[in-house]
Amino acid sequence: MKILILNGSPRPNGNTTAMVKAFVEGAKKNGHEITVVSVCNKKIAGCLACEYCHGKGEGKCIQQDDMQEIYPVLDETEMIVLASPVYYHSFTGQLQCAINRIYALDKPKHLKKAALILSSGSDKVYGGAIYEYQNSFLDYLKLEDMGIFTAYDKQNKSEEKLSELRNFGQSL
Repeated sequence: MKILILNGSPRPNGNTTAMVKAFVEGAKKNGHEITVVSVCNKKIAGCLACEYCHGKGEGKCIQQDDMQEIYPVLDETEMIVLASPVYYHSFTGQLQCAINRIYALDKPKHLKKAALILSSGSDKVYGGAIYEYQNSFLDYLKLEDMGIFTAYDKQNKSEEKLSELRNFGQSL
């Protein structure tokens, strides 16, 4: 299966990235083809709501930024994983921009499944991100929810949590 991970963490050695790496390690054991995009290292602007993509653009965004590198991968992806630290009860701004820009494709051709990976300092801050994932992302794209994985405080980078992510990746 082709899996795309959009990692919204600006920290290359942070908690979210550790969770992503554990998931990738497990998923690779089953031969899945995985692409990890660190969206914070990309220049991805927010959606302009210009509707070019659904008119003259025929599924192509008018903005010529780094999202253009992601669209071909996304269009071949069977599963997407959104990964983010939780900042102010939601995804990082960089990840939110990438999510919003998926709109240009309407529904990627092969995309059927999704999962969510979140990290934070507290267990009481996930509500906004989970709501958006379940009620906007999954519902709009009609994706099968493969799971929501969270870590907070001392769970971050704990062997127990990383093992859970490895096992999840391997179970696909």
